[in-house]
Amino acid sequence: MNLRKPLLALGLMLSPALAFAHPGHDHSGLMAGLAHPVFGLDHLLAMLAVGLWAAQQSGAARWALPLTFVASMLAGGMLGFAGLEIPLMETGIAASVLAFGLLVAVAVRLPMVISIALTALFALTHGVAHGLELPNLASPWTYAVGFLVATAALHAAGYALVRSLPRAAAPLVRVAGAASALTGVWLLAS
Repeated sequence: MNLRKPLLALGLMLSPALAFAHPGHDHSGLMAGLAHPVFGLDHLLAMLAVGLWAAQQSGAARWALPLTFVASMLAGGMLGFAGLEIPLMETGIAASVLAFGLLVAVAVRLPMVISIALTALFALTHGVAHGLELPNLASPWTYAVGFLVATAALHAAGYALVRSLPRAAAPLVRVAGAASALTGVWLLAS
């Protein structure tokens, strides 16, 4: 009986590299950055709503809104890495869940300048929060790559959901926006 392969597999499973699967051991910050937008309800809902709202738009707004969010969030992350806190940051994040949810619920198409300014402002608050929560010993750059990739993926998921649904399902997207807005109200109240 050849025990070489099973012993090799057992050795790999028991190796210290498995410790990297646990939080706090990711010194690069990539995994922490990827996880932060996905596992925070406020961040998750706001970022999905940006994708939903972008898909409800026409023309350049479809790509400008998510790109504005990602770029502004990176700027906010840099401010957070520097230790800068902004007043009412958590309120701004909760308000973004409410605002983006309402925008999706009513499928509004604002003038591009207003849409971009609103998106940039809310993204900045999310970015500062991400930056301030940089894990100890983590590289800010790989952490930033993580939260930017996760954010773009959430935007893309929201966008793809709307674009793949038949027209008859459009009311479901609006219901999802309303649910997000109600969650934003709850976040603001708590």
